[in-house]
Amino acid sequence: MPYVFKTEPDVYSFADLERDRETVWDGVANPQAVKYLREMQPGEQVAIYHSGEERAVVGTAEVLAVDARDPKVPLVRIRRGMSVPRKSLAAIKREPLFKDSPLVRQSRLSVVPLTPEQFRWLTDMESQRQEKNLKST
Repeated sequence: MPYVFKTEPDVYSFADLERDRETVWDGVANPQAVKYLREMQPGEQVAIYHSGEERAVVGTAEVLAVDARDPKVPLVRIRRGMSVPRKSLAAIKREPLFKDSPLVRQSRLSVVPLTPEQFRWLTDMESQRQEKNLKST
């Protein structure tokens, strides 16, 4: 199952992950988000979402390992994936695929599960080009 990891870009941005290549995702306190972290499996895909002023998906990562020995503080090691053209929260909210998604319905969660279709939509570069073309006409 793919997920979204939300981060404040001034705390840890996708550019930081690109530089570091790998990192441990920790510091998540919400019980629902912690549950999602504990359930993750190596190889699962992650969309990286910049919260705050930016409010957009900006890149991807892959889950490498999950250490859930401490059920209250699971540690998820991720490896950078690729940068993707921004998918803004406004665009996400307009997309029918997300009408029941916790990404828009539970906006305070820092870790959110996605369907494979939602992940593909968020990371599809062709749809980004089409959206830009529509805006420029």
